Amino acid sequence: MIQGKLEITIKISELPQSETVENGWHRLEIECDERIITMVIKPKIFKKLTDAQANYPEWVGAIAGKMGETTENGFVLLEPNIQVFEKKSKGDKVPAA
Repeated sequence: MIQGKLEITIKISELPQSETVENGWHRLEIECDERIITMVIKPKIFKKLTDAQANYPEWVGAIAGKMGETTENGFVLLEPNIQVFEKKSKGDKVPAA
């Protein structure tokens, strides 16, 4: 048997509500397919989401991490990292020359 790595990716397009906890970190809860995913992220990583909300009319965020302990309604996402992409409409493409 070979070893694999389980990584979970959550895609969002809205700024989630957050609660500031110890040392300025942010606690988020995101509902995915009737499960509540809970995570605590660094302020620098959370800033990627607030910057996207402020600077892009439409955006997509990908939050990736490891599955942690289960909770009553879902699980905890460990070591979350966020990537944010500006969402461009199909009309924004430059025609080929």
